[in-house]
Amino acid sequence: MATVTESNLLYDGSITIDKEIMKMAGILPYEQVMISNMNNGERFETYVIQGKAGSREFCLNGPTARKGAVGDKIIIFSYCYVDKNEIKDFKPVIVKLDENNNPIKS
Repeated sequence: MATVTESNLLYDGSITIDKEIMKMAGILPYEQVMISNMNNGERFETYVIQGKAGSREFCLNGPTARKGAVGDKIIIFSYCYVDKNEIKDFKPVIVKLDENNNPIKS
């Protein structure tokens, strides 16, 4: 669960995520993601913009800024299709964060 750090309505649309966290999660720039807001129940799709490494930012941009506020807890889902022959070896990547968006070691 990440914490929204900024909400920027005057932007084309997306979510900005810290580059380091994107790398940990295997999320690519401009990849489509689904976001679930734990505070208000909103669930929406957008694309990812790479933020500054180490910034721990999760900024809702453009229309997505209306889907949450600074301090809201969000879950970000990134999906992929896996062939039935590959599913037995597939392991999802789950990145857990503390209240300051620092990765928690499992």
